[in-house]
Amino acid sequence: MDKATFGAGCFWGVEAAFRRVKGVTATCVGYIGGTRPNPTYHDVCTGRTGHAEAVEVDFDPEQVSYEDLLKVFWSSHDPTQLNRQGPDVGTQYRSAIFFHSAEQEKAAKTSKDKLQASTLFKRPLVTEIVPASIFYKAEDYHQQYLEKRGMGSCHQ
Repeated sequence: MDKATFGAGCFWGVEAAFRRVKGVTATCVGYIGGTRPNPTYHDVCTGRTGHAEAVEVDFDPEQVSYEDLLKVFWSSHDPTQLNRQGPDVGTQYRSAIFFHSAEQEKAAKTSKDKLQASTLFKRPLVTEIVPASIFYKAEDYHQQYLEKRGMGSCHQ
């Protein structure tokens, strides 16, 4: 098993996208990239902890590649919006790839460079690519939020 961590706005929809991928064995939503130990959702929403809402993805690299997970990441949000996705605004909604190895870092940077060079987006990609730090699991009611409510996406 391997691990990948992505921030792409509100973690509910992003988690749902990754849960549909064959080879993903588990997902967990939480907070990463900040300074406050054990932050709560309320703490993160103040914008003062520096954390991003993120999804930690456990996957079987024999069934799905990290590069394929990057494709899901890029397609699940607008990586040209700084600190915002749709109606959600704040640094906790930033676009970020938190890499766990040198191989993931290289793959993420290559993927970003290729996407930026394509004509898919007219504006620059603002996605940060940074080392994974301590991941704090979000409160239980956030885990598989959409699935628990019978929703496939945030915008039904």
